[in-house]
Amino acid sequence: MITPTMENSVLVAIFAHAKSQPENIALRDADRGLSYAELLGKITTLANWLRALGATRLALWGENSIEWVIADLACWLAEIPLVPLPRFFSPAQLAHVLNSAGIAQLMCCGEIGAVGALSQERNSPITGIRLQQLANGVCAPLVELPPGTQKITYTSGTTAQPKGVCLSSAAMCSVSQALVQRIYGAQEVGDLARHFCLMPLSTLLENIAGVYIPLSLGKEVVLLSGAEVGLTGSSQLQLPTLLQALQQHQPNSLILLPQILHALVLAGERGHQLPASLHFVAVGGAPSPVSLLQRAQALGLPVFEGYGLSECASVVALNAPGQQRLGSVGKVLDHVQLRMQGREIWVRGNGYLGYLGELAESAVLADRWLNTGDLGELDGEGYLHITGRAKNLIITSFGRNLAPEWLEGELMLCPGIAQAMVLGDGQAFCSAVVVPRPGVSAEQVREQIAVINASLPDYARIVKFILRAQPFSPADQSLTDNGRLRRAQIYAQHAQAITQLYQPNHATEAGATHAIF
Repeated sequence: MITPTMENSVLVAIFAHAKSQPENIALRDADRGLSYAELLGKITTLANWLRALGATRLALWGENSIEWVIADLACWLAEIPLVPLPRFFSPAQLAHVLNSAGIAQLMCCGEIGAVGALSQERNSPITGIRLQQLANGVCAPLVELPPGTQKITYTSGTTAQPKGVCLSSAAMCSVSQALVQRIYGAQEVGDLARHFCLMPLSTLLENIAGVYIPLSLGKEVVLLSGAEVGLTGSSQLQLPTLLQALQQHQPNSLILLPQILHALVLAGERGHQLPASLHFVAVGGAPSPVSLLQRAQALGLPVFEGYGLSECASVVALNAPGQQRLGSVGKVLDHVQLRMQGREIWVRGNGYLGYLGELAESAVLADRWLNTGDLGELDGEGYLHITGRAKNLIITSFGRNLAPEWLEGELMLCPGIAQAMVLGDGQAFCSAVVVPRPGVSAEQVREQIAVINASLPDYARIVKFILRAQPFSPADQSLTDNGRLRRAQIYAQHAQAITQLYQPNHATEAGATHAIF
């Protein structure tokens, strides 16, 4: 039987739990629970089978499920580099990932969907996991990986094609251990016996913090499909379904994007019951307005904002019980270093091994200072405050500098606004592309923006706006996989309307996709 190396603290812990608490539930879905002994048996069976087949590099496709976790851990045990495929990537993006990573085979958990033409399906010894051969084989020469690469996580980023970030087992274990110390080491934290995976497992943060950490501690992980938690398509949230799932499973911890937190807060403020079992709710992916976090805490939601990078194997800084400052993303974790260069944030430690296909440029990244591209400041007590992205900074024609993320966070607090992107670089005033909530009129949006404007300095007020009919979504490339705006794409989608918006006396024009005001 394959056994993990001692350096792989996550797998070593799972092996130990399978011996010390074999009957305890490790993974649970809507219909069944899988014990630690059963989990270990399935992991080792699949790992041995993959080794016997001579698999050298695999992709993984599927909804959140018990099988997805088994496949992921089996590849880790067998030391087979794995590429998790985001389900929200477009067919073109998926083709790019498979091509750039030199993938000839992928493991599928569930339906094939948008992955593409496949052939030579083979059932694995684990029910629900199949090995598929790409119909056309590898479309590009097999790209050499940096030595020690275990996982290649693709981030869609805000521009261009997705980039493959090569991570080692050591990096993933290091961040897991650092998070255990920060979260579970806090005396004030409640019992975190059950984690509920809400974000896709192909998202590195959920993969590490939502699976590796609970399993390394002998906890239970709840895994439901997108439809079962109310997340349908690429960005649609059915809040009643999510609330019902949370009430049914009573989790102790969650990882949320700010948009989902906002939906839960609105539901709680309208009288809907939120699970009292929650003791730790991590919020990340985009900045959260302080007022939203305050409203969440007033409802009893224990929210803690954090900050991370794929290049650092996810989390870099995190608030925690007894060590929190609202408005910050917390203190830097012990396994990384941070310095400020002007307003830019630089990090070092636990670095990635390189971008796929850029080995020469990335050979020593593990110990090199990395410019994150984010702007921020460290306060006197070591809490990190993120103010925006350097490349997104708006400089108005009057020379005022402002981060659009700040204003977007304020707009998102309007009950009638679901999403927003702020514009105004080089212009005399700020404007926004706004996605209203269903049933909200343009006049209601205008009234709510006026309320926000009253609390803003004059140079930051939203003077005009464009109503967008469809939500920002990874499906049309207007959002990244972790919910960040792809600004260039959104600008291109509304270029004509934006040009009209900044004309001295533009005429209101209603169209199929937008109207300007």
